[in-house]
Amino acid sequence: MHEVALSEQLARVVSRAACGRPVTAIRLDIGALRQVVPETLVHAWTFVSARSGLGGSTLIINEIDAVVECENGHTRVLRGVPDVTCHRCEAPTRVIAGNEFRVVSIDVKT
Repeated sequence: MHEVALSEQLARVVSRAACGRPVTAIRLDIGALRQVVPETLVHAWTFVSARSGLGGSTLIINEIDAVVECENGHTRVLRGVPDVTCHRCEAPTRVIAGNEFRVVSIDVKT
């Protein structure tokens, strides 16, 4: 369950950014290729945040689809088992979205 380790890292980043101010919400972009289960991350956050001075803060997660693009410019959203071939021309592809794990914003009380 790597969501606990992610929560611990997230707590360190958020605590540093908040500079001692109470945090109410953290907005995250999480890509499908990160294999993070949002519900499990939220559950882990309740325990990690309580012992790191961030208790009561809420995670707001924006799930980002995995998207690939071929060398001919065709894009495709990956669903389920990642088949990364271009279904239009079979050209090689590269991932253009879905690898994100990013803190978008932190809401603090002033």
